[in-house]
Amino acid sequence: MEHTSRMTALLGRFRRERNGAVADTMGYRGRRYGLNYGVSLPTVRALARAEGRDHDFARYLFLQDVRELRLSALWIAEPERIGSGEFAFWAGGIVNSELAEECAFALISRAPWGEAWCRAWSEEGEELLQYAALVGAARIPEADLRAWLPRLHAMVAARPDSALLARGGEVLLSALLASGRMPCEELAAWIGTLPEGGAARRIADELSWRMEG
Repeated sequence: MEHTSRMTALLGRFRRERNGAVADTMGYRGRRYGLNYGVSLPTVRALARAEGRDHDFARYLFLQDVRELRLSALWIAEPERIGSGEFAFWAGGIVNSELAEECAFALISRAPWGEAWCRAWSEEGEELLQYAALVGAARIPEADLRAWLPRLHAMVAARPDSALLARGGEVLLSALLASGRMPCEELAAWIGTLPEGGAARRIADELSWRMEG
């Protein structure tokens, strides 16, 4: 009952911030939410942080098909409590690209098991989970991003026209470039090995101007 009453109170705060016009124009890939108040991400994060960390409550919220509750769960959860036994639970709620990105930002990049989490999701074969893995790995300071090149290559080979994996690849390779761990010439040559398709073209276009800069 405590979780139910806390959720009801949190929903009330989200209702006061709702914006139906924004909800109708939101762009993301994947399944639509059952209920969407159109609250801005900065506001969702602020209200979630005000709740404090509570892992059990976060898991309860993540099971609700309400955009703001599911997103806030990612900020209320305790990253240090997420080990391999919980990867499947969080995977079950990643139904669109907005949740994939926010999970990478709020949890994966902050979890002690973050790299293992990314590797596990990269091997799932599920496009949204692979996207979250790429974005999450890019945000982990100590991650060996060069080791991700074969994984990214395999993902693009399996889905050569995926705009979502192209975006994830852009984020990962931009982080690798910024780290200085791979010269521009070597990275450009590697991008040239990607299987032909829309994903490879998008990655090449995005990274070309970054390498020129």
